[in-house]
Amino acid sequence: MFDELCKLLDAGREPFKPKKGQTNVMMLVGLQGSGKTTTCTKLAHKYQSKGWKVGLVCADTFRAGAFDQIRQNCTKARIPYYGDYTEPNPAVVALAGVQKFTEEQFEIVIVDTSGRHLQEAALFDEMEEVRNAVNPDSVVFVLDSTIGQAAQEQAAAFKSKIDIAEVILTKLDGHARGGGALSAVAATHAPIIFLGTGEHIHELQPFEAKSFVSRLLGYGDVQALVNKISDAGLENQEELAERLQHGIFTLRDLADQFQNVGRMGSVGELMSMVCASTFCGF
Repeated sequence: MFDELCKLLDAGREPFKPKKGQTNVMMLVGLQGSGKTTTCTKLAHKYQSKGWKVGLVCADTFRAGAFDQIRQNCTKARIPYYGDYTEPNPAVVALAGVQKFTEEQFEIVIVDTSGRHLQEAALFDEMEEVRNAVNPDSVVFVLDSTIGQAAQEQAAAFKSKIDIAEVILTKLDGHARGGGALSAVAATHAPIIFLGTGEHIHELQPFEAKSFVSRLLGYGDVQALVNKISDAGLENQEELAERLQHGIFTLRDLADQFQNVGRMGSVGELMSMVCASTFCGF
């Protein structure tokens, strides 16, 4: 069962890989309330932390407060952003933002769009207008992991209107295990690239099929725990270890350790990765 589920999550195509030295445009689409705007900031922060020059464009002119949310998140994370309070046409805003960041030689431009539902034909037409205006290199479908069996229907609706290249699964910090991901991959034929595991900006994990299926079946996720330790820099503590050998441990050292542990997420999330059950795949 484990092997077959891993095969189901194989979309049969490689995720989009941005190229250095040129502008790569990524457009995020999804349902209302899927966490798309928060995911935009997380994705921008993820690439920025790896040395990419990233800009974020708010083309969501439908939801009140969308631009304010982008501005607040980007200001906090020191990510350049673009939006317009007065322009009602999202395609015009998206094009202006992409052109601005392209002229300034940004390498990755992430375009946030309005959340929409398959019954809202006008919003789907609007999504196509934004796509045609900015001609994105990758369209990313943001899927709420809590919607369950509705994932297939919604993903198929988006796929019928726009070519989805990748999927990001959100809200995996609750009780949802993300079984809808199987349906989403089947409907879109697009690989999952990241998992949203919380509201904080660093809580975006690279997707790994074996780790995901292990969590889906109720086993621990050892690989995700290892990745969190690596991201937090807990394995690079040579200086601290040497000071401890000489009996030196200051309040600054203690504060640094608290910050490192805090970057790994909540205790509940960490404990969910450690399961008493053992699995032969790890």
